[in-house]
Amino acid sequence: MTGRVYKSTGSWYTVKTELGDTYQCRIKGKFRLKGIKSTNPIAVGDIVDFELETDQNQESGVIYNIHDRTNYIVRKSVNLSKQTHIISANIDLVFLMITINNPPTLTSFIDRFLVTANAYSIKTVLLFNKIDTYDEETLNEVKYLAHIYRKIGYECIGVSAVTGKNVDKVKALMQGKVSVFSGHSGVGKSTLINTIEPSLNIKTKEISTQHNQGQHTTTFAEMFDLSFGAKIIDTPGIKGFGVVDMDKEEVGDYFPEIFKLKQDCKFNNCLHTQEPDCAVKKALDNDELAFSRYRSYLQIIEGEDEHYRTDVWDKE
Repeated sequence: MTGRVYKSTGSWYTVKTELGDTYQCRIKGKFRLKGIKSTNPIAVGDIVDFELETDQNQESGVIYNIHDRTNYIVRKSVNLSKQTHIISANIDLVFLMITINNPPTLTSFIDRFLVTANAYSIKTVLLFNKIDTYDEETLNEVKYLAHIYRKIGYECIGVSAVTGKNVDKVKALMQGKVSVFSGHSGVGKSTLINTIEPSLNIKTKEISTQHNQGQHTTTFAEMFDLSFGAKIIDTPGIKGFGVVDMDKEEVGDYFPEIFKLKQDCKFNNCLHTQEPDCAVKKALDNDELAFSRYRSYLQIIEGEDEHYRTDVWDKE
């Protein structure tokens, strides 16, 4: 039998067939994917083959094959820095949810996320959430950030789960696709998903006032079928998003505006740091390239992992 993984709780997987039947499945023996050092060999969104077995009158499935993935999105495993954790697979669209404060989303986090999504060929839309709560100064910050990312080619939408602003626009983008909502804990993922599909009733928690930080409400990724012909994967909140397995020389290729400029650099292996006649640095000097983006690029090629692994509110 063949089905799609809807939920993973570590050792058991909920798999749904095209007919809509759901089975609890496990992996038989050791299961390793070629070329991927991952803490979880099977992820939500995977298409798998399984066979049924009965033990003490209980029917369950045994997964014996994973179909090739069109893409997947990963983060570094929290405990094993050499390994990765696959958040979800076979995704059509990622919505990265951003809040200016309550909690703050730093541009370094946004850029790392976009680089990783780009490297794995996943389209990303930026959702600036909680815009109903912002004063004029904060709204101007949203407009400035949206301007930077629209110029690069990313779609940016201001949303409010509370007032429903632009929720229909988000639903239209989701139709017929598998979408993931991601971002820091506390940015309002669960609240927005509940606004999009109230019957899901995903748990939400208040922002922790002590650290201005979201509390983790989603412990495992889970896929849901929605009433308007869409699928959604709800993921745990991510504090940090590491760029995994990427050579220095290729990082710039995943910044669309740097990739576009690199052909005009004097040296074809230009890293855009100290080299003469660098088109990227010229663009930076002429305000044609956002400094925040260039800073994120430098942080990634210099391997500065710590600033995103720790809580931003402890540092600021």
